[in-house]
Amino acid sequence: MYIDLPDKRYYKIGEVAKAFNVNASLIRFWDKEFDVLKPKKNNKGNRLFTQEDVENLKMIYHLVKEKGFTLEGAKKTLKAKPEKIKEEHSVIARLEAIKNELIQIKDQL
Repeated sequence: MYIDLPDKRYYKIGEVAKAFNVNASLIRFWDKEFDVLKPKKNNKGNRLFTQEDVENLKMIYHLVKEKGFTLEGAKKTLKAKPEKIKEEHSVIARLEAIKNELIQIKDQL
């Protein structure tokens, strides 16, 4: 899944939810369920996600939404094989970026 977020230090939950095309409530739910997500919270209690959190959300999204894992299955996979999942997701992200670039070139022709 290609996520288009500007390069910033922190992202608000609304920005993240919009980038993933999901509700903010799902992001909040995943925050409670997955230990790998550790967003900062400001004085009001609003979640502020770092780039690392966004990368972890990409992996969770990939496992749950694209591969069809249950939440428990995704948790176990992230704990047991985090490097393999990161590498697999990295390859997929690069291929999707190449695909998007090729589509843009095709549209310009």
